[in-house]
Amino acid sequence: MADFIIIGAGIGGLATAHALLNLGHAVRVYEAAPELRPVGAGVVLGANAMRALHELGLHDAVAALGAPVRQLRLLDQQGHVLQAADTNGFTQKLGFENVGIHRADLQRALLAGLPPDTVQLGTAFEQLHETPAGVAAHFADGTVAHADALLGADGLNSRVRQQLWPATMPRYAGYTCWRGVVDASVLGLMAGESGETWGRAGRRFGYVPVGGGRVYWFACLNSAEPRSPRFRDYRVADLQREFAGFHAPVPALLALTRDDQLLWNDILDLPPLPHFACGRVLLLGDAAHATTPNLGQGAGMAIEDAAVLARCLHSSPTDLPAAFQIFERQRRPRTARIVRTSWRMGRVGQLENPLLIRLRNTVMRLLPAAVGRSQMAWLYEEL
Repeated sequence: MADFIIIGAGIGGLATAHALLNLGHAVRVYEAAPELRPVGAGVVLGANAMRALHELGLHDAVAALGAPVRQLRLLDQQGHVLQAADTNGFTQKLGFENVGIHRADLQRALLAGLPPDTVQLGTAFEQLHETPAGVAAHFADGTVAHADALLGADGLNSRVRQQLWPATMPRYAGYTCWRGVVDASVLGLMAGESGETWGRAGRRFGYVPVGGGRVYWFACLNSAEPRSPRFRDYRVADLQREFAGFHAPVPALLALTRDDQLLWNDILDLPPLPHFACGRVLLLGDAAHATTPNLGQGAGMAIEDAAVLARCLHSSPTDLPAAFQIFERQRRPRTARIVRTSWRMGRVGQLENPLLIRLRNTVMRLLPAAVGRSQMAWLYEEL
């Protein structure tokens, strides 16, 4: 059995730790943050991600903390339906549901199953080098860790990736996003329903149930520049003004939100990389294929990575570089397609030109249901 170092204790790093431990490997996870705080908003785990969690032995623990998402509705600003999908038939065929869950709950479930001392906090990765016996990782506190292989799961701004391919940089999508999680039980929303509204002038709002009566919502606005000074100080009242013309339950969800519950981030992704693997080093999750959130597949792709890596290591247990190359060949086409499709969908959803918006909405209304089913098929069935 091999000894692995994982850089990053996010969703991808923790899921991969489970995958490796299930195979009998030794794992140490190094995280720069001094503590894993229960922060973040909601995530959607598609049926593909729930299937991957099943392979890792984590499905039931995660599903218990979230809420099934069975109805997907795309609306215009007045609340008229552009597209609607009932996923019950599809997910029943797969045997797994789509689940909305608070990111903190997902992280807690992934941490709970790991042996004590698997995760070492407050240890910031600085650089790596390969040795005759494997890989050495150097940290900011002066310590050095040695292992047979190193996995970079340290997110969009991955230091592991920057060392391997320094020219790779995140890409700004042209819009910015606020998120929140509120107790919406008083609103009486339909169970299992999620909605997304494509409004006027580059405004978009969506919501997803995440369990326990809570709803995760997001609100996007176009911004010519990242980290805009104009938006930096936005509060709930500013969002209520921006989305004042939106249909229910948008105003009610914002009214339930406190200023201290707001999270604000620009939307970025990572253009598809030519490689994920380099010798005994492999990139996973957002470090390898960060995507805009328009397909709801960011967390799911990281969890899929863990399941697929386990399969690759099972088929090539003694040759780690060969297993990493197999992983790269299997994962690059799928993740690149998701990154590109999500980028294009975001551009369409954030349109500002009124004529193009009317054309977009007309096309969406006329789009055959079979097209939506085809989209779900390649998202959820492939793994």
